[in-house]
Amino acid sequence: MPDILIVDDNAINRQLAKTLLGRSGWTPSEADCGEIALELLEIRRYPVILLDISMPGLSGIETVKRIRTMKAVADVHVVAYTAHAMEDEKRQILDAGFDDILVKPVSKDGL
Repeated sequence: MPDILIVDDNAINRQLAKTLLGRSGWTPSEADCGEIALELLEIRRYPVILLDISMPGLSGIETVKRIRTMKAVADVHVVAYTAHAMEDEKRQILDAGFDDILVKPVSKDGL
């Protein structure tokens, strides 16, 4: 399985996703904020990013917008990782540049 970057300010959420994905054969890396995720993307290629929407500092929405301007990772698959599940919120998330949405709390089947 390929590498995946998990970006969430909540350590428990990162650990849960990391554990579930690791058991499924993924090689997870993690970042606790959008700024660090962008730094990691400058030095390493991740085909998939699991990105929380609500984070202090750089939000998930702003982070994905910046990712979409980076030519080196133009084809990365970015999945919103959020508790925001209302239909209008989902539309805003997808319109911002996310490829898909995973609603928290996550499960093995969901991932």
